Amino acid sequence: MNPRRLLAGGATVLLVTFVLLLVVGQLLGQPLLLGFVTTGSMEPTLSSGDGFVAVPSALAGEPQPGDVVVFEAETVQGGGLTTHRVVAETDRGYVTRGDANPFTDQDGGEPHVTEEDVVAQALRVDGEVVVIPHLGTVVTAVRGAAATPFVLLGSDNVGTVMMFVGMALLLLAGATGEGDTRETSRSRSRENVLAVWTLVLLAAAVITAAATMAMVVPAGGYDVEVVVTDDPTADGQVVAPGETAEVSYEVHNAGVVPALIVTDPQDRRTAVDPPRTTLGFDERDRVTVRVDAPQRTGEYTYEVRESRYLLVLPPVLLVALHSVHPLLALLAVDLVVATFVVAVAVGVFGTGYLRVRPSPDVPLKVRIQRRLRRYRR
Repeated sequence: MNPRRLLAGGATVLLVTFVLLLVVGQLLGQPLLLGFVTTGSMEPTLSSGDGFVAVPSALAGEPQPGDVVVFEAETVQGGGLTTHRVVAETDRGYVTRGDANPFTDQDGGEPHVTEEDVVAQALRVDGEVVVIPHLGTVVTAVRGAAATPFVLLGSDNVGTVMMFVGMALLLLAGATGEGDTRETSRSRSRENVLAVWTLVLLAAAVITAAATMAMVVPAGGYDVEVVVTDDPTADGQVVAPGETAEVSYEVHNAGVVPALIVTDPQDRRTAVDPPRTTLGFDERDRVTVRVDAPQRTGEYTYEVRESRYLLVLPPVLLVALHSVHPLLALLAVDLVVATFVVAVAVGVFGTGYLRVRPSPDVPLKVRIQRRLRRYRR
């Protein structure tokens, strides 16, 4: 293959990878490369439903006042990913505000945003955010349609059904692979020929990576601060020695695929309710954390750790794997996702070779016209 065609092939692979990341990321509720807003708090810069190019924080560098950032909020709109503008920088962190809001997020009780909280920045050109009108509207509609089968099955049954579907697809893929007995030895040395396995493994790697991010990024630790004092208040986190402090927070599944959320206390004084919950598309639940306060006055911090798993296996199996080690459950989900992608791809395309027939001397416009004429016949 000559360098020109090799370069074109590489560009095609990058484009396919880019598109897969966009589509899968949006469906799993963990936007990759593109994001969108669902409220009018950033008007007139971003209206509800508008999208933007999300530059990962590792590439964007340190935020500066004026930048529009995506960060993990604790209280804004119930917590979760929030897109607001940095209006100031202090020793405690960044001060953020929606362009349409008269007050900052910190005035409303949100802690100062640290650099670790920022996951992405909105791309700006000449100081203006690059806006993709109605991206969120389209993505929301697609998510709703894609989530319909999972809603009909019910969150608790999805994992079991998908396990049996995966087994059926593996049998289909095996039958397809065995039936593909054509001689293909010539294809390895011919130009413009791609092995199906190359594309299959690429798709499996990209989709599995996106699935991993959808589980890992929203999870993590949640700090519960308790003040033990001889003068307790109505605040559930300010209690007398020996009493029980209580705080609750919301968990949300923005992805199409139902998710199992497991919350583990990291201290013997701490208990959570519920310790695990399954959430379907756009469903929410509240987790309550109770802490038995020590006898000595002072300020204490306790941590609970949240783990998320795509519900592609029965919940009881995921919980059992999680009890051994969270990484084991995560790897099990990744294995199922990768196997599912490979089985579908092999069942559809087989295990042979694909021949790409380029027409370098024919303009794109002419090729499109020819294709349209073919469909009209």
